[in-house]
Amino acid sequence: MNSTLIINAQIVNEGKIFKGDVLIEGNVITEVSSSRPKGPLNVSIIDAKGKYLLPGIIDDQVHFREPGLTHKATIASESKAAVAGGITSFIEMPNTVPQATTQKLLQDKFDIASKTSYANYSFMFGGTNDNLNELLKTNPKKVAAIKLFLGSSTGNMLVDNEETLEKIFSSTKMLIALHCEDEQTIQKNLTEAKAIFGDDIPIEMHPVIRSEETCYLSSSKAVALAKKTGARIHVFHLSTVKETDLLRNDIPLEEKQITAEVCIHHLWFDNSYYKEKGTFIKWNPAVKSAKDKEGLWKALLDDRIDVIATDHAPHTLEEKSQVYLNAPSGGPLVQHALLAMLEAVQSNKISLEKVVEKMCHNPAILFQIEKRGYIKKGYYADMVLVDLNASQEVTKENLLYKCGWSPFEGTTFNSMITHTFVNGNLIYKNGKFDDKTKGMQLTFNR
Repeated sequence: MNSTLIINAQIVNEGKIFKGDVLIEGNVITEVSSSRPKGPLNVSIIDAKGKYLLPGIIDDQVHFREPGLTHKATIASESKAAVAGGITSFIEMPNTVPQATTQKLLQDKFDIASKTSYANYSFMFGGTNDNLNELLKTNPKKVAAIKLFLGSSTGNMLVDNEETLEKIFSSTKMLIALHCEDEQTIQKNLTEAKAIFGDDIPIEMHPVIRSEETCYLSSSKAVALAKKTGARIHVFHLSTVKETDLLRNDIPLEEKQITAEVCIHHLWFDNSYYKEKGTFIKWNPAVKSAKDKEGLWKALLDDRIDVIATDHAPHTLEEKSQVYLNAPSGGPLVQHALLAMLEAVQSNKISLEKVVEKMCHNPAILFQIEKRGYIKKGYYADMVLVDLNASQEVTKENLLYKCGWSPFEGTTFNSMITHTFVNGNLIYKNGKFDDKTKGMQLTFNR
């Protein structure tokens, strides 16, 4: 059994930062101590002096494009980028080709990941207007959640039948993750924009077409339906300050029936960036105003918003370089999400302890993931070492995404991820990877 002793680390865990050592034996943490643990004689020692040791990041929303869209990305390519970015576990969405809307198609994705994923993994089952019976077969101990698109769907995944939606909410005890945008309002706004601009709609119209109203109409209906039915819902990628009023922070996360997530791009960018970045920051929901961005930060810090994620959704450079109407929404973020949040730490926007809470502890609590998200004895050894005194510029040459571009190109981050452990294995170290060891399937304590 391989053993590793990490010494002299500044350990960030459960709201505290303390100097200590961590002993890993096999896949698990066997000791966390402020005094040197007594490891086996053949232990490998890593001196983490001057560095911070964090639990591995759990990204609860990614699109890794496999199967069917592998010209954009694969589970192998994007999970490799993820571990370089300190993400040790991911939950992937069902809108691949074919869509994961049957148990067989869902299992196919698990089979691919078991052979190719650098990180730990789970997938969501996709709900539609007509697959309730198949949805109810989903195993809550092995599948992260049910995903419903209430707007901006692909294929037949738009769930716009209100009777069906209420049946789904009433019929499953599993967590239901939601993309909330009102499709009817989007189409109305798009028609009005075309009447003014024709087919040459400027990118600056994106947050007008996918407006605050489109988001709030959908998310408020979902929240009301969850309260009516008792469903457990998790609202993905909030983008407006108005939506944060739907959420509460007066009870512990474990007791919340309605939770929410904010993504890196909605915390970093606002509509002033469209002139420079163009369609490369076209996401659904749209990046909106500086007021919305600041409101999202406020709700994140006061615990109305529970989780920070990426909604990593790569497209090729050729696809994203098209005019507004043709350019798809989404972008790659897993390699730089933690670095972006560490930048916010260094500018005193958020504490390091709070970043760990929102990116490690809370996803584990919210999805009831077994033995992950913390640096604790008996937990899987998913951990990340970061150096807050190093800097690096994002360039095309150091990108790991298959799509070969990033909205952060040209950005210099004032920190660096040096080591990433997945299940006790040192998967990433200073730009080099262990290509032989693969991640594990996440399991859930339900």
